[in-house]
Amino acid sequence: MTGAQNKNILSDKERLKNDLKSAARRKFWEYFSFLKRRKLKDYFVKGDMDLTFLIIVLFLMSAGLIMVFSSSYIMALNDSSGKILNNPYYYITKQIIFSLMGIVVLYLFSKINHDFIKQLSVLALIVSIILLIVVLFYFIKLEGRGGIKRYMALPIVGQFQPSEVAKLGLIMFCAWGMERNYKQIAKRVTLLWPYVLAIIFMSGLIYKENHLSGTILIFGIGLIMLFLSGAKLRWFIFFGTIGLVLAVGAIYAFWMVVNKPDEAASFLPAQFVAWGRDPQSAPYMLVRIFAWLKKDYDPLGARWQTNNSLYAIASGGMLGKGLGNSLQKHVYLSEAHNDFIFSIICEEFGFIGALLIIILFGLLMWRGFVIASRAKDRFGSLLVTGILFQVGLQAVIHIAVVTDTIPNTGISLPFISYGGTSLLILLAEMGMVLSVSRTAKMDKS
Repeated sequence: MTGAQNKNILSDKERLKNDLKSAARRKFWEYFSFLKRRKLKDYFVKGDMDLTFLIIVLFLMSAGLIMVFSSSYIMALNDSSGKILNNPYYYITKQIIFSLMGIVVLYLFSKINHDFIKQLSVLALIVSIILLIVVLFYFIKLEGRGGIKRYMALPIVGQFQPSEVAKLGLIMFCAWGMERNYKQIAKRVTLLWPYVLAIIFMSGLIYKENHLSGTILIFGIGLIMLFLSGAKLRWFIFFGTIGLVLAVGAIYAFWMVVNKPDEAASFLPAQFVAWGRDPQSAPYMLVRIFAWLKKDYDPLGARWQTNNSLYAIASGGMLGKGLGNSLQKHVYLSEAHNDFIFSIICEEFGFIGALLIIILFGLLMWRGFVIASRAKDRFGSLLVTGILFQVGLQAVIHIAVVTDTIPNTGISLPFISYGGTSLLILLAEMGMVLSVSRTAKMDKS
């Protein structure tokens, strides 16, 4: 090969390299093209928001404030950390402040054009993943909850869970990509691989935080978004069947280890069987599963919260003991204002009160789906549907935990449980739903 030919090959490679760089730069600026609009009004949307949806949100928030105060004032009085100074209004004061801030956030997001929100979808996913990685190294150690790495400290707001941002980031990313490729996905299911990888990667990061409920939730949200992608139903039947078989097999393996360890030793790994014989030596999340399967295991430890939750639900009866009259919140349930707040609702307001809360969530889902079905574009529809399924799934998991239907995973009840940053993010999501409703083909009468 002559020197001239070598020079031509090198120049071709350089030209290709430059073309790729130019294409990458062009794609980058195309992605942020919406930001180039000069008029401020382009970022905002006009029209009436859906008042029915807003009223349901406000009812849930009001119920949350009542229950946070009722379930937290005993803990605020008896806290021994020295930070609360025997102030029964400590938790409710913070929750009211965050609620007022959240209403402002809700209104602002309801005015933002969801076309602009769409342009930030990839950025939201990237930020979510970065936060999920950072919290594994810079996390807040919680006393008595060893191994948990789900919280990080932020100025002003205090404790913050990156998994809360990750839920929204995943929904936005999936809605953005699935709108772009909706017709092609029906023909080429392989186009779903970027979303599948994002779901698996984010679920793995949250699992590393020892956050079982967060892992279940992010994985469940991902599956729902994949189902809405437009892919043919046969793929979901195929992989759903495989997943169901694996889930049943895993539950059977755990049951055998707990109830028949000698037989389990013949076909399961020795280390797994050893954990079943001595659950305290098992990893943090496996202890929760063993405690769920073995109802008499460690009643003063791993089963303590769950047992007292069941006592609270049973003692509430049909009409409950009345507001403020719960017994189980008196130190028996250390997370009465958060992970087990539905138990206190059952104890103080009985079956009727619990049913009313469930009905409110049902109404929220119904009205939200009406908005999604009438959205002006597919992104808005997918965004609203994803957010609603997130709220509904989280509520179902919370209720399943407090009733001992699934292992104790530690998850809050949307709108009701104590938590500042989680409430702010949730109300931002509700604002996005209302933003879509402003341009949806709603019946304004």
